[in-house]
Amino acid sequence: MLERYIQAIHTDDAGAETLAETRERLKGYFAPGATRRMTQLGLVIGAALGKLNPMADDTLVYASTFAESHSLESYLDSFPTASPTLFQTSIHPSGAQQGLIGRQRSLGEVFSHSGVDQMPAQSLLTALLAPAARVLLCGGEERGDWLVNYSSAQDRTFGYALVLTRDSGPAPLGRLALVPTEETGRMKPAEWFDLLHHRRALDGPFALGWRLQLNWS
Repeated sequence: MLERYIQAIHTDDAGAETLAETRERLKGYFAPGATRRMTQLGLVIGAALGKLNPMADDTLVYASTFAESHSLESYLDSFPTASPTLFQTSIHPSGAQQGLIGRQRSLGEVFSHSGVDQMPAQSLLTALLAPAARVLLCGGEERGDWLVNYSSAQDRTFGYALVLTRDSGPAPLGRLALVPTEETGRMKPAEWFDLLHHRRALDGPFALGWRLQLNWS
């Protein structure tokens, strides 16, 4: 069994918000002018990570299936005069990098994951196996427009960030564990986010060969 304790968590269900609405809502978490070129996913994850006070020895695990879908759509729509800025911000793992670069924060290690059904389990497994005392597990999706019709974007924007430690400490918010099993399960990224956002407990199949135990204090 692999386990860690949740010391802090921040989630943001931006849903159908526009980029302008999200920027206005979250601009207070960034330096003046910093949000002008940030993506919606970068804003959501950047604000969540900022509340966790990243440290130089932390390991960061980032997970996103489609990443900056709206930015990618805007980049493709900008042809034949393609925008280099939109190209830069549509590349994985831009969503996690934008806020960290703006705050000039360094980290020990960074692991980036992409995928669909198995991605939540893969990213959590990476976080549980990391040797660092403190791991930041974050991820999310950016609402797309026409890419949704091709199953290449989410239809909602959301983001999350957690601090996970090996030691429970005096007052953990919860506990996460992966237990080997012969059961099979598939949890999609949006389902994983909803589990965290609503702080629901779970003891059941999570992915191929893994059972998730999630408890809240």
